[in-house]
Amino acid sequence: MADSLVLLCPGQGAQKAGMGKAWFDASPAAQAIFEEADVILGGTLGLPLSEICFNDPNGEINKTNISQPAIYTCSVASWHGLREQGLEGEVVATAGLSLGEYTALHLAGVFSFEEGLRLVVERGQRMQTAAEAETSTMIAVMGDDETALALCDEAKEGDEILVAANFNAPGQTVLSGSVAACDRVATLAESRGVRATPLSVAGAFHSPFMASAAEGMRVALSEVALQAPKIDVWSNVTAELHDSSTIADCLVKQITDSVRWSQSCSAMAKRYDSCSWHELAPSGVLRGLMRRITREVKVEAHNEPN
Repeated sequence: MADSLVLLCPGQGAQKAGMGKAWFDASPAAQAIFEEADVILGGTLGLPLSEICFNDPNGEINKTNISQPAIYTCSVASWHGLREQGLEGEVVATAGLSLGEYTALHLAGVFSFEEGLRLVVERGQRMQTAAEAETSTMIAVMGDDETALALCDEAKEGDEILVAANFNAPGQTVLSGSVAACDRVATLAESRGVRATPLSVAGAFHSPFMASAAEGMRVALSEVALQAPKIDVWSNVTAELHDSSTIADCLVKQITDSVRWSQSCSAMAKRYDSCSWHELAPSGVLRGLMRRITREVKVEAHNEPN
């Protein structure tokens, strides 16, 4: 009897030069997804998306407006490749980290590949623009949630923005806000023996700095007819199952609110404990986070064909 499958879809930060090339070469089904993306996007990114993914000739793969459609396309391509190469089983649930939530919703039938690609292009461009409008940053705190939140409260001064952006796993919380506030977090953490690592990002994602991007996505999402999910999809914002009536609202909130990945995975691990778990290309980041969230679930990563 074929396994029931749970799919995890990576978010921004998973990108790397060469991503998806092995899938493109090994699987006609994966190749077709990259070719479809190239046709849909044309020259809007300057080069074909596949060329950026495979070779990154201009060193742009880490730009928010590039990495988001690149990861989305690579993840979807790997899924089609896995199916073509014989992965059997019924998909019962899916979840994606930040950007990856769009991949998860596409795989659940909420919107087509093309609609999803156009949405993530819009999302990436708007988030890049918001990041460039005002200097901001992010910092990862390697301590429990209480420690990270206490540092957040203490480091913030006056009307400064500093919030918890990502609850990735026990012992890893990312704070997002003004450069000055994040610098104070680093100083405070060091004085208390807590490891805090500044992140190389375009701006303070999942914070009020992204308000303009969120409003832009509200308009973009209103123009797409979202279908009810055919399988369970977990929301970053609520760490609960998506309700078909609030998907658009949750995707808008996701841009400025905390990503509750650790909480989502903990709940999923209990509900789908007998399922086979798979992380789509291009990285094994989510498999690594799951090891920190629970040892009860084993995730197989598919950066490349087996």
